[in-house]
Amino acid sequence: MSLPARSGNYPSFANKNNSEGVQHLSMFQLTGRIIGAAIKIHRRLGPGLLESAYESCLAYELDLQGLRVVRQKAVPLVYEQVKLDCGFRADLLVENRVVVELKCKEQVHPVDEVQLLSHLRLLDLQVGLLINFHVVRLRDGIRRIVNDYKDDNEDLKDES
Repeated sequence: MSLPARSGNYPSFANKNNSEGVQHLSMFQLTGRIIGAAIKIHRRLGPGLLESAYESCLAYELDLQGLRVVRQKAVPLVYEQVKLDCGFRADLLVENRVVVELKCKEQVHPVDEVQLLSHLRLLDLQVGLLINFHVVRLRDGIRRIVNDYKDDNEDLKDES
């Protein structure tokens, strides 16, 4: 069975009985499942592959758990009520709640964290995972990013 390359929705290989109760996962449980699947993949494959290989494997593993996964999710940019097509894409969107950005590089840079935070803001989501597979121990390559951004103008709107 071959897995599709970089497409939108991932074809479901999961046993549908597996997905019962998935909707009620806490954010902690959901991110725990994502991290656990990433660690499983890293233990089997190790570092050194292309990002797209890890993306395919992670999407497959999460789908087997009954989680909804969208690969290469378009991230819209709206500026002054105009939707702009800038080509931003999140590697994985899991359960419409967690953005997962994958990297395969010597060192994650602050700009990688800012990119993920921008995706969270634009998608109006709270939690993202930045996972760098180019490490000896995957735990050293995982960062949880939380979007706690609040526009100061929103505070002014609430007060009026």
